[in-house]
Amino acid sequence: MSKVETLFELPKKMKAVVNYAPGDFRLEEVDVPEIGPGEVLLKVGGCGICAGDIKTFHGAKRIWGGDGQPAYIRPPVIPGHEFYGQVVALGEGASEKYGLSLGDWAVSEQIVPCGQCRFCKRGEYWMCQVHYIYGFFRDEADGAFAEYVRLPKNALNWKLPEDFPLEAAAYVEPLGCAIHAVERADIQLDDVVVIAGLGALGLGMLQVARIKNPKLLIGIDIKEKRLELAQKLGADLVLNPAREDVVAKVKELTDGYGCDVYIHASGHPKGVIQGLDMIRKLGRYVEFSVFSEPTTVDWSIIGDVKEIDIRGAHLSPYTYPTAIRLLKEGIVKADEIITHEFPLEEFKKAMEVAEKDENAIRVVLKP
Repeated sequence: MSKVETLFELPKKMKAVVNYAPGDFRLEEVDVPEIGPGEVLLKVGGCGICAGDIKTFHGAKRIWGGDGQPAYIRPPVIPGHEFYGQVVALGEGASEKYGLSLGDWAVSEQIVPCGQCRFCKRGEYWMCQVHYIYGFFRDEADGAFAEYVRLPKNALNWKLPEDFPLEAAAYVEPLGCAIHAVERADIQLDDVVVIAGLGALGLGMLQVARIKNPKLLIGIDIKEKRLELAQKLGADLVLNPAREDVVAKVKELTDGYGCDVYIHASGHPKGVIQGLDMIRKLGRYVEFSVFSEPTTVDWSIIGDVKEIDIRGAHLSPYTYPTAIRLLKEGIVKADEIITHEFPLEEFKKAMEVAEKDENAIRVVLKP
């Protein structure tokens, strides 16, 4: 039997939200996960509610399968991938592997790569063919809408510095994704950059793009509070497509050419069409969204009309150390992005607020 070190005597049971089917999330008492060699157990400090969690609850075909798409979930499963927690148990070898000690605060990247597929072997672990993501795969990667979460032996775990502001810790995962999207955009000093969709991800992208110091940085959203916050966080200009023709405005600002870079983070099909219309010839379009419905477009604009460079952005490869540093040093702000906190018992209300409250940006569950 392998040796497990614990910070205190662990309980046998814990509270957790369990996803059984679309619309069927239940608060239950379940077993506290047992850990093996190379594994870590965290006592969850907080877990953000992602737009993907909301779309999962509503039965998005991208998650549950349908219309030719395979299922991307294995219920019953505990949701939640934007989490942080305190190390309360270490399996044999885990301390040396991750540089973690009992009592440390830590985060784990949202993907648990297999380590064996062609992508993992090439260092492209974020595109792992098996692709276990916390909160979507029972047993292999239960998530953190719970009091405790197990970090499997293939997990990618990072210690938070002692002086790290824990109130921002649930934002490490979204910020890591935002950094990757901005890096994919290859922003240059003379670029006009548009960030479309100013939720938690988009506001992170905006702040990281600001560090790149483009000529003009524009934020687009239909919610006025988010536009106001975007200006506070570094946007040179904000636009509301519900109030004005944003495509015409961007073209007016660029002598009719259009923006050099368009990063889409709203997950809405209209944002795709808007971006393709707004971007200049030979521009760089970065897509970081989980859609709940298809987008239809005449692809001629991508090739024959503009020869646009379309780039996807997925997860947060190699960005967690940078995300942790930017939050620790206060270069990226999260205090006004994390707008609400709820106890685990109020997860239904928390998800409703995350989806429908005009003032909500990132909602965090606190077990």
